[in-house]
Amino acid sequence: MKPELILTLYIALALLDLAWTLVLTVLNYRNVAAHRGAVPEALRRSVGEEEARKSASYSMAKMRLSFVALPLGTAIVVAASASGAFGLLDAWAGGLAADPYWRGALFLGAVLVAQALLSSPLSVYSTFVLEKRFGFNATSPGTYLLDIIKSALLSALIGLPLLRLLYAFIDGVGALWWLVAAAAFSLVNVVLSILYPLVIAPLFNKFAPLAEGGLKTRIGELAGGLGFRTSGIFVMDGSKRSKHSNAYFTGLGRAKRIVLYDTLVSSMGEDEVLAVLAHEMGHEKKKHVLKMTAVSVAFSFLGFWILSLLMGWGGLYAAFGFAAPSKHAILLILGIVSGPATFFLTPAFSLWSRKHEYEADSFSAEALSSMTSSDGAAALSSALVRLNRENASNLWPHPLYSFWYYSHPTLVERLAAIADRGKLGLTAR
Repeated sequence: MKPELILTLYIALALLDLAWTLVLTVLNYRNVAAHRGAVPEALRRSVGEEEARKSASYSMAKMRLSFVALPLGTAIVVAASASGAFGLLDAWAGGLAADPYWRGALFLGAVLVAQALLSSPLSVYSTFVLEKRFGFNATSPGTYLLDIIKSALLSALIGLPLLRLLYAFIDGVGALWWLVAAAAFSLVNVVLSILYPLVIAPLFNKFAPLAEGGLKTRIGELAGGLGFRTSGIFVMDGSKRSKHSNAYFTGLGRAKRIVLYDTLVSSMGEDEVLAVLAHEMGHEKKKHVLKMTAVSVAFSFLGFWILSLLMGWGGLYAAFGFAAPSKHAILLILGIVSGPATFFLTPAFSLWSRKHEYEADSFSAEALSSMTSSDGAAALSSALVRLNRENASNLWPHPLYSFWYYSHPTLVERLAAIADRGKLGLTAR
């Protein structure tokens, strides 16, 4: 296949991906605008008209920003691919470093820096204008810049050794290097999952043990009753950057932690917090984490295998402006092409994720009802409504948009499933 045809096919895929995304976003925008200020029938008792107007305005503002960001991002990548800019950057890196590894590190590092610089105006606007307008931003310019510096240093500290490791596998293992590399990098991901809550996350936020009291006692009793082992319950200073609320589990094995945003602890009642945490526990008890890890590992092996197949395709390098094949060039090309080439898989993964969310919701309602004196369904429903309100989440997503992109069911769908959870045939055990 000629380089010109390869480039044309890539551009066609990129434009198709962009066009479909914009079509769905336009449908979503129009649906929200048509119901602006209206409250879905199922939420009439729990959501006010003012809250509905804020949700609609916030959703529409984010979508208007995406109408700029999406075409601009695609245009930059397509232009860089078609103009030979990547080849010029590669030649620059080769002039500074003859060693293939350092040349690759310079090249990929320069691409990441360029990407960060080009995306920074929209990122700054989103954080300091859009989020501030709706009362969510709490990040200072100093914290924002410090986060960027820390992220860059971490990327270099972790990325450079991993790039060296990949080069070593490619050069020293033989034809099956991709198999060894996939296994090694899957192990690295597990190690990073263990280290993240202990080493990486504290670089960005403060994590204080949950204060002694009724909430901590009840969480401990719930976790113990469900056989859920954790190294501790921590409150994160999420309000340092945003007014949004959340809760999550992080880490593996003994390093696993329950993390509550301080905004969530201050705004929710104990039953609601327990319901949110029981939902997260449900993901593990229903083996969702294990299943997703297995799929991630499988895709890692698939990705490395594809990488090994493409490495010898000379026309592919020429199509993207590279004068000669190289390891760093194929890494960039695969990164550029993978999104447009696989965008049609998005709804399958979204559907799978939503199924997990339904199961975790059912688990939470059943667990709270059977192990505490609380009405689990009522507590979880109240928590979800409160989270939706405090995050100003979209109350009127277009059905096709939510089908394609939403990893979680809509609020109305979740509340209906909780009320009728018996049909799912799930229990907390």
